[in-house]
Amino acid sequence: MRAAGLTGFRREAIRLMPDKLMRLRRSEPAPEPPRPVMLAIAGDSAAGKTTLTRGIAAALGPDRATALCVDDYHRYDRMERRSVPFTVLNPECNYMSVMEQHLQLLALGRPILKPVYDHSTGQLVRPVLVEPREFVIVEGLLPLHTRLSRACFDIAVYLDPPEDIRRKWKLKRDCAERGYTREQVLAELERREPESDAFIRPQRQQADISVRFAPVAGHDARPGTPLSAEILLRPTIQHPELSHVLTDDDRRTVHLKLMRDGDGRPVDALHIHGYAPREDSAIVEKAIWEQLSFAPSQALAGEGLPDKLGEYAPGRRSEPLAIAQLLLLWHLLEART
Repeated sequence: MRAAGLTGFRREAIRLMPDKLMRLRRSEPAPEPPRPVMLAIAGDSAAGKTTLTRGIAAALGPDRATALCVDDYHRYDRMERRSVPFTVLNPECNYMSVMEQHLQLLALGRPILKPVYDHSTGQLVRPVLVEPREFVIVEGLLPLHTRLSRACFDIAVYLDPPEDIRRKWKLKRDCAERGYTREQVLAELERREPESDAFIRPQRQQADISVRFAPVAGHDARPGTPLSAEILLRPTIQHPELSHVLTDDDRRTVHLKLMRDGDGRPVDALHIHGYAPREDSAIVEKAIWEQLSFAPSQALAGEGLPDKLGEYAPGRRSEPLAIAQLLLLWHLLEART
């Protein structure tokens, strides 16, 4: 009778805390083949999630990395959304429970039949089979919204560009690639603002790493200079040690400072200026890469750094983007060990 009661208690605990159960299952000794390493990249629309993801996935290669977007879990197509009282940023506009279920399956190394939302037409189309590789990169609006979804990830990232820059990126992309007019994009941005504040931005506090691409305040960069990056490294996971190659001197184009985040928590802030010369960023890249706990040749093909990192347009390279991508690549490879 007592044993039955204990079993009932455990069942109730599992029902009430599925995120804890998921963390326990992922911490069990790895099966053969091992479970994939899961990386979440969250952020608002047009924050740069796909650009960040693309370089990391290209460095790992299609045989080792699976990349997917959880915006495919929209509940309504573009036409249907005209008659609902919320936007795609609202969890009510998405199949969150299905997303959670699929993330759990991927985190345990199992395939899923994923829905597909076609951003160019605004329609929900035929689902696709997704089989997790060694590394799974999940980007989108709401991957860190629930406790259960967060429990599926080894590394969580939030992209946090200034609003004026994000709005410019969204205008450029949505008008060029998604068939919207400028007036439609601006109207939708205003409509989405309350839900951005309520559902998207709070995910920043759940991230291990926050990345902001923006100009350096007070510096007049030449036209065409890539944006600088501020990368906040929270002590929720182990990061590569960089203090031996960087100082807190903000006159340097690459520097590292200990500061407090908006919620008062201490963080290491890695700053990479967009006009940093290649030799300065190479020092940081080398320091990160050399801290892999195994030979780099065992991680990726070749001995050198991946050459696809930092590319944000054909023939255009950003040193801050390259370092951000390399840092996340380091985390993925280290988590694999």
